[in-house]
Amino acid sequence: MLAEGYGASDVRHDLLAGAVVGIVALPLSMALAIAVGAPPQAGLYTAIVAGFIVALLGGSRTQVTGPTAAFVVILAPIYARFGLPGLLLSGLLAGIILVAMGLLRLGRFIEFIPYPVTTGFTAGIGTVIAVLQLKDLFGLKLEGNPEQFVDRVWAMVKAAGTFSAPEMTIGLLTLACLLGWPKLVRKVPAALIALPLAAAAALLLPRVWPGFDVATIASTFETKIRRVIVHGIPQMPPMPLLPWLAEGHRHAFPLDFDAFRQILPGAFTIAMLGAIESLLSAVVADGLARTKHDPDAELVALGVGNIVTPFFGGIPATGAIARTATNVRAGARSPVAAMTHALVILAAMLALAPLIGYLPMASLAALLLVVAWNMSEVKHVRRIIRIAPTSDVLVLLTCYALTVFFDMVTAVSVGVGLAALLFMRRMIEVADTRLSEDEHPELPRPLPKGVFVYDILGPLFFGAAEKATATLNDVAGRAKVLILRMEHVPAIDATGLVALESALDSLARQHTLAIVTGLRAQPREVLTNAGIVERDGVLLVRHDIEAALEEAERHIAAAHR
Repeated sequence: MLAEGYGASDVRHDLLAGAVVGIVALPLSMALAIAVGAPPQAGLYTAIVAGFIVALLGGSRTQVTGPTAAFVVILAPIYARFGLPGLLLSGLLAGIILVAMGLLRLGRFIEFIPYPVTTGFTAGIGTVIAVLQLKDLFGLKLEGNPEQFVDRVWAMVKAAGTFSAPEMTIGLLTLACLLGWPKLVRKVPAALIALPLAAAAALLLPRVWPGFDVATIASTFETKIRRVIVHGIPQMPPMPLLPWLAEGHRHAFPLDFDAFRQILPGAFTIAMLGAIESLLSAVVADGLARTKHDPDAELVALGVGNIVTPFFGGIPATGAIARTATNVRAGARSPVAAMTHALVILAAMLALAPLIGYLPMASLAALLLVVAWNMSEVKHVRRIIRIAPTSDVLVLLTCYALTVFFDMVTAVSVGVGLAALLFMRRMIEVADTRLSEDEHPELPRPLPKGVFVYDILGPLFFGAAEKATATLNDVAGRAKVLILRMEHVPAIDATGLVALESALDSLARQHTLAIVTGLRAQPREVLTNAGIVERDGVLLVRHDIEAALEEAERHIAAAHR
């Protein structure tokens, strides 16, 4: 970076961009932690610690890391079942998995997840987040804290009688401001205007509306610090702690094999989604800033960030697409901007903690509703459904439904598997063969009697191998020489190899000479390793069809002597 001439002007741009993103991330980090079930300061600790570490070590110049909406549907059930200690340890294990993925150079494999899969589960996550915000938006009082989405929805339906008009009023006013402000002024983030106005309204409306009362951060959350109860968020920086002994919770998380076995699936899910979202965010940053990220370095940095953050009370983090885009548009030139964003949040937490406590819970729910809508990318979903092949639409809708009603791991696993099966079917349809008996379009003269040319057009893999080699067995009894053209076979796998070996054996038993032409690098290597080599009168290998035809004519002439 310094070698490229990073100077005072770049520093100014980075500091300004970091300040803008820090302002945007401050309320969002709290809202996302609350959506998970954790105290709001856990989201701030995440943005501060992970945001700084990943920017310092990462492979993307302008990536911004912190708590994200995509994690809510994964982290909320973990928090409901294991509490904050179990959630922090899940993030720690996920960090270890991410470091291993980076060291094993698996960053590029994330690119193989099909677009309908990512669009489907992203839209599903947006739907779940939006529905779950109805609790705070309408002030519903639920019985218990169900883990599953369907159970949570049913609990909200049963709690409809606890609806609060004041909560809904504050929430809808905040939502109107969040949606309307960008149409008037685009340079000032809408949340910076909407949330303070909502807090002011929550303080002033009780004077004109008898009985008006809404839940705020200060009235909802409290933290015990040195035996002193602090309402809202504590006015102090992230302090070191042992994740399994998170202060203020009922009991420590047991450090035994059975406990780790229970949280490992969640940790793996966190790592997979964290890798996917972070690398997608880095791609977005590259497109906006015209840079090039290192996916493996980004995974290692993200892993280190998630390993360290739980020791300061932070929940799992990943690259945040919206904040990263804001960072680039605000003029970020280097990781200094993302590190500045972390320091801005820290400064705001130290200076403004008492004021932050006045923010209404309904307003934060409204903020997450906007985030969920943007995350769902409804326009993209509609466009895919309208123009994409039916198979891709099926994959998208399947991933969406599985994400909403089950979980993201099931959605991605089934979606990738379904997409792979559909891809194989397409490859079978695309892979083609052509048998020429009298003449061939690439030869200037007719084929001698008894000479056949068989073109394989496409890869010989397990989905298409049987189709490509089936005709060879039929030809074996009729041909004296079969020229097998493989110029258009870029690759061959084990199934294709077995099918080809079987066809060549069938030709040999019928005393038909097989001449293979146009072998490319990968098929040549596979055949050589399998011991399929030239044998006079059985199998020959020639460079092109002209050389093969000359060899075929000599073979037929010799047979007639």
